[in-house]
Amino acid sequence: QVQLVESGGGLVQAGGSLRLSCAASGRAFSDYGLGWFRQAPGKEREFVASVDWGGWSTYYSDSVKGRFTISRDDIRHTVILQMNSLKPEDTAVYYCAAQRYANRLSSPGYWGQGTQVTVAS
Repeated sequence: QVQLVESGGGLVQAGGSLRLSCAASGRAFSDYGLGWFRQAPGKEREFVASVDWGGWSTYYSDSVKGRFTISRDDIRHTVILQMNSLKPEDTAVYYCAAQRYANRLSSPGYWGQGTQVTVAS
């Protein structure tokens, strides 16, 4: 069982940066692939980025590649999403997710409550 709590959302101007953090509690944190998804109003939830359970590889959607960076800290049990060069279309609720022994998180079994990111034009 894993519990996930996001923080770091907020309002930012286009071109700015935000850093999202997800704190995890539970056992065997290092066994889990970790990632971020987002859901904009009226749209389906979509994959943003993930880091595999071994921490060897990262994956990004085409829409954020080159602007966002995901990282994990297996000592502090956190996963970070650094978001740079933000655009208004990045506005969404961002969710932290976890899936055991996964890389791209095709079907996360655990979700956080979400944090709002709003990018003003």
